Amino acid sequence: MSTSTWIIIGVIVVFVLWIIMVYNGLVAMRQRVNQAFADIDVQMKLRHDLIPNLVETVKGYASHERGTLEAVVQARNAAIQAQSGGVQAQAAAENALSGTLRQLFALSEAYPDLKANQNFQQLQSELSDIENKLAASRRFYNNAVQEYNTGIQQFPAVLLAGSLGFSPKGFFDVGEERATLDKASAGQVLTSKYMSLVRFWI
Repeated sequence: MSTSTWIIIGVIVVFVLWIIMVYNGLVAMRQRVNQAFADIDVQMKLRHDLIPNLVETVKGYASHERGTLEAVVQARNAAIQAQSGGVQAQAAAENALSGTLRQLFALSEAYPDLKANQNFQQLQSELSDIENKLAASRRFYNNAVQEYNTGIQQFPAVLLAGSLGFSPKGFFDVGEERATLDKASAGQVLTSKYMSLVRFWI
């Protein structure tokens, strides 16, 4: 074969290897996002399983606080149903559930016997531990999403991400924390693209 043929073959091989490298990098980032969300899912299920026992304990001391108790049960059921609705729906439902749980724990201040109940204290401690783990899992997930979303928008991966089936992921947050992550992600994308172009032209 002629020299030009070998050159063409070499270019094709390099191009294929480059596509494989970009694809594997994007797959690795997507896997981190999926694993991080699986950790969130575990903590959410633990919280959902704990709530019925908590409601029953509170009911024994504050049964006439029906409105608050029903709100917690309804929010829990809505959070369970939201698991099939995507990250945005789940985040909104879990935030609503957290609000009703805060109201439920506020009742203990008005019922000293409930506050002193050993079972209530244990359930409160377990739920607090779950909330801390859930917050940590959520931060890890959002960081993984930020890295992934930035990765698929960076040059040269942005040239292939869409055609290879990689689309942006949503943050598990609403409000200020999500806005902060969005701004950080946007800034990182612009910086990365600028540096990539600089390296390209140098």
